[in-house]
Amino acid sequence: MQDIKKAIIGVITLAITTAGGLLINKLMKGGDDKESTKTEVVTPTAQPNVIINIPQQEVKKDTVVKKVYVKPKPKLSETEKRKNKIDW
Repeated sequence: MQDIKKAIIGVITLAITTAGGLLINKLMKGGDDKESTKTEVVTPTAQPNVIINIPQQEVKKDTVVKKVYVKPKPKLSETEKRKNKIDW
């Protein structure tokens, strides 16, 4: 019941505040005089043409060839193979 009472008081307060604002607006501005309202029509101006000259860029085609030589793994002897198998 308290929530409903607070909601009603809030709505009434909002209505009174709005009415007071409208009243002050009417008193200060003297109402809406549609005869004194001037409307101005603005036509958009044509945009100037901007020409940008970009010279053709030379495309350099340089190919770099790099040869990489991979050394073959040396073959292990029988002794080295046995050493690798033993886990010290």
